[in-house]
Amino acid sequence: MSDEEPWEPPEFIEVPVTDELDLHLFRPKEVGPVVRDYLHECADRGISTVRLIHGKGKGMARRTVHVELERHPRVASYRLGGSGEGHWGATVAELILDPEAE
Repeated sequence: MSDEEPWEPPEFIEVPVTDELDLHLFRPKEVGPVVRDYLHECADRGISTVRLIHGKGKGMARRTVHVELERHPRVASYRLGGSGEGHWGATVAELILDPEAE
């Protein structure tokens, strides 16, 4: 028997904030809150264009992402990815950097 403590996962994982977020890393119930927080953080850091990778699959993650983008006050517009952007497996959003300019 070992004296070592059993490994426990951290309560949260800090993800670097870049212009791209791969949502495959999150459980379906986490996608909405993660997208909301990510969009605020990107806008606050001056990142005006973001790509959310939700995958193609059955479209559940894509629908969740689009609902969040529709509701989010810092989103100016969004569209499905184009050539080299992931096509319908990703969504590209343009953010409002200055919330006073809404």
